[in-house]
Amino acid sequence: MHAKDIMSAPARTVRADAPVADGVALLERWSITAVPVVDDDGTLVGMLSERDVLRHAAGAGARLVRDVMGGLPVAAWPDADIADLVAVMVQRDAHTVPIVTEEQVVGVVSRCDVLRTLLPTDEAAQREAQRRLDAYADGRRRWPVTVHDNVATIDGPFDDDTELAVAGALVRTTAGVRTVRVTARAG
Repeated sequence: MHAKDIMSAPARTVRADAPVADGVALLERWSITAVPVVDDDGTLVGMLSERDVLRHAAGAGARLVRDVMGGLPVAAWPDADIADLVAVMVQRDAHTVPIVTEEQVVGVVSRCDVLRTLLPTDEAAQREAQRRLDAYADGRRRWPVTVHDNVATIDGPFDDDTELAVAGALVRTTAGVRTVRVTARAG
């Protein structure tokens, strides 16, 4: 697996010249521990974490994100191998790694993203399987899917055997799914 397979995208970012309160609002709104900081051109220049904000909370006066952010973080590219990314996260004690293409942040991978991939719950597997099926159906919910004890059940009418095979493959390759059952048939 690669970073692009599990990253959250598009990435939520905050500008370096924004008030710290804007960065804190992002952290709170999305229940995340860190957010990439970008300059006027959208280039990655740092990270703002809860730890950074708390470390500077005792200071006086209004601050900008650039005044409290951490320096240039460890970043990875979309094709980075997850095993390598995990090793960097552990070595550098990084909770969030920005994923960049040509210095532009295109996504982020958090420790939670990695854990969901390594040890997915039935709920997480069901969400991802349903997202894949809905994307294949051009955003429509044509085939409901449930996951229980790593067994996915797809329901709904399929137009033909090819559509059935593609839907089955999309769900079968979802992390946390071991077996796929189909309760509807082609035609």
